Amino acid sequence: MSLFFIKCICVYFSGIGFGLIVNLPHRALNVAGITATLSWLVYYGIINTWGGLGAANFFGGLTIGLVSVVIAHLKKMPSILFDVPGLVPLVPGGQAYNTIKNFALGDYQVAFNYLSEVVWIAGSIALGFIVAELINKIRIKIKYVSRGWDK
Repeated sequence: MSLFFIKCICVYFSGIGFGLIVNLPHRALNVAGITATLSWLVYYGIINTWGGLGAANFFGGLTIGLVSVVIAHLKKMPSILFDVPGLVPLVPGGQAYNTIKNFALGDYQVAFNYLSEVVWIAGSIALGFIVAELINKIRIKIKYVSRGWDK
């Protein structure tokens, strides 16, 4: 079995596991794992082609935002149920740990370097969510205008 396939399976189960921790409804667990896997696949594809950490996290966040809205509509459930587990593979936990560790050790230069990475990644993910919400609002507005409901 290839390493890539093993990583995909681990990401899927991390989404399901986090869904269990935050007490998601059982009918949402599988979809939460799929959302996490899709966001990680986008992240992984971009990080291995472009190499940009900000762009990879932005498009990963955008994927989570768009996929969760579509799935929430199909499952008739709130989209936040799929947003949170989808974030698990993108969260900069390692960088945040290194930030705190280096602050505790007194190595402030390295700590601020890690802190800037954490802020950059978190901002990129948040911007991806904002753009996804904007796309969804535009889609809804176009739907209403095309049906003549805006009058």
